[in-house]
Amino acid sequence: MNLYRKKEQSRLQKWTVIGLETLILFLAAWLLFFVDEQLSLRNFLLFGLFLIVYGRMYVTIFYLLKRKMPWQEAMTIPVAFSLYYIGFSIFTLITDKPVDPLDIGSILLFLIGSFINTYSEIQRDRWKREPAHKGGLYTEGLFTYAMHINYFGDLVWVTALALFTRSTGALIIPIILFCFFAWYNIPILDTYLADKYGEQFKRYKQSTNKLIPFLY
Repeated sequence: MNLYRKKEQSRLQKWTVIGLETLILFLAAWLLFFVDEQLSLRNFLLFGLFLIVYGRMYVTIFYLLKRKMPWQEAMTIPVAFSLYYIGFSIFTLITDKPVDPLDIGSILLFLIGSFINTYSEIQRDRWKREPAHKGGLYTEGLFTYAMHINYFGDLVWVTALALFTRSTGALIIPIILFCFFAWYNIPILDTYLADKYGEQFKRYKQSTNKLIPFLY
């Protein structure tokens, strides 16, 4: 809970995350372009999607993240992205299917999830910058559809990458992510929000889905 209370730039931790993620991205490139001798279109498209993830992470860490980033978090974030970059690369290497309309659908789903995650965070950041909103709970924009709509966006784009690999085994990664959100991250964050915003958060919780719009 203290994770969300403290505001700090944490520059060293943030640059550590970016540095480690860059190394992991290079490893994914090696797998996709040097281990796989076929150099399929799927490999190039997957790496392009990885670059979008990488760019969004940069924006999130250096522009949107205002709270303190402890070293424990700085070390665990690269582990998660290893699952994405390395895991999905490996699953793609064992796929021999050519790119088809199903893959185009997966790419569109990836873009939708990326938009939901980043734009919801941008909306909240702009709202919180207004002096009149100081101390208030943000419940507008995309957050009217789910209390943790940004996490839902993460779940969508990660699921899209799993589908793009055309390997059923890759679906274990978004399943792990859902379990992490539902049973670890969201309960911790909800406890903090309930303590900070009291009745405001209670009303929001009663009228809004937790993670998945119109469902959960």
